[in-house]
Amino acid sequence: MKRYCFSVSFCFLFSVSQAQQTFRHNDPQARFELARELMQKEQYVLAYPILKEPQQNYKNHRRIVPSFHILTGLALLALIIGAIRNLMHTSEDNQYEASLLVLVSFILFSLYAHSRLFALKAQDRAIRAEESLRHFQLTGKPLHPSLTLSQIIALRFASDEEFPALAEKAAAQSLSNKSIKESIQAWRPDTHRV
Repeated sequence: MKRYCFSVSFCFLFSVSQAQQTFRHNDPQARFELARELMQKEQYVLAYPILKEPQQNYKNHRRIVPSFHILTGLALLALIIGAIRNLMHTSEDNQYEASLLVLVSFILFSLYAHSRLFALKAQDRAIRAEESLRHFQLTGKPLHPSLTLSQIIALRFASDEEFPALAEKAAAQSLSNKSIKESIQAWRPDTHRV
């Protein structure tokens, strides 16, 4: 039992230790400028790996953090299944402990799910505010009120040149977020959302 608890604790701590990079450390424009400076100084060996990094587009914009999405999710699923199996096959003397293990496994799963949902909600609010400000700066008008949150989130990938027209088109035609992303010609990467 101690070994089992240690394994679950280790998986949880490992998944929590993975953090999202900040804009300071993951700014694509700054990376491009650095590569350009290195090319001008004829330091091609240093510039090549920076330029070789894949550019974000519709096909590769989704990110999965394996230690969180896969490892922790599977570990929690195994914990829940094991706890339920233990409860079903336990003796009368251990019924209380087995029930507590099932309860703890569901609490951990709830924490896992809600930590992800709360982070996404905060990111959604930030994206809505950023894109509303960007639209106002580009056009002098607020975003169309009929745009849904998922449409605004999809519009964040549009470059400044096509953003206002695409926002109008999305509002007028009620485009899905997938349709909005597919119609973007000049992709503006968002490497901060996980």
